[in-house]
Amino acid sequence: MKLATFNCNSIRSRMDMILAWLRANEPDILCLQETKVQDHEFPAQPLLDDGWQVAFKGMKSYNGVAIVSKRVPDEIHFGLDDGGPADEPRLAWARFGNVHVVNTYVPQGREIDHEMYQYKLQWFARLEKFFAKHFTTDDLLVWTGDLNVAAEPMDVHNPKERENHVCFHIDARRAFAKTRAWGFVDVFRKFHPEPGQYTFFDYRTVFSANRGLGWRIDYILATPPLAAKAADSWIDIEPRLQPKASDHTFLAADFQT
Repeated sequence: MKLATFNCNSIRSRMDMILAWLRANEPDILCLQETKVQDHEFPAQPLLDDGWQVAFKGMKSYNGVAIVSKRVPDEIHFGLDDGGPADEPRLAWARFGNVHVVNTYVPQGREIDHEMYQYKLQWFARLEKFFAKHFTTDDLLVWTGDLNVAAEPMDVHNPKERENHVCFHIDARRAFAKTRAWGFVDVFRKFHPEPGQYTFFDYRTVFSANRGLGWRIDYILATPPLAAKAADSWIDIEPRLQPKASDHTFLAADFQT
């Protein structure tokens, strides 16, 4: 099973890039975030014409998640189900046989003193309860997507300057670590323990991708039984270097399932 994740930052703007990447790499599953489109306007037809299946939940201008796959999922669900805001355009959960895939776009948080930052921290706590409710660590489960946290100093090129950034602040890192500790292995780090590996390059920094000035905030995390089946994981930087690129790029992993 080849699985990939990509924050496309508007699927309508990035459809040609997505189709080209799918054709070149032929993943079994591609999880997308920030599709930024209402469901009735989602551009599904080009994917269907190329033989892909797609399930999605979105909204106007913001958020939005989708799961593109070679075959129809056996189950598909959207959103959290704990009685709080469901946030359906931020979470998609699909089952393919005995493999479960949870695709999330975690709230960014805006600023440390903004109410959305507290919402972000709560969202991680809610997600931990979601995993505990629906799964066990013996399940073949992937948690993937744009998680909007650089977990360690090595996951951002200038950590000393980012201590109060909502994607690196200590509280966000602790919240992420606690959710991850439920039972997830960082699949990319299993194969790449070295620093300087990034999935996000800010538009506001000139030639950030070319200069390696980035963040690793996109992840493929797996429960131990599935992580043990991982054969490789990699970041494909080339799409970020193309004209009209997303500010993120593709992260992928191979599993021998």
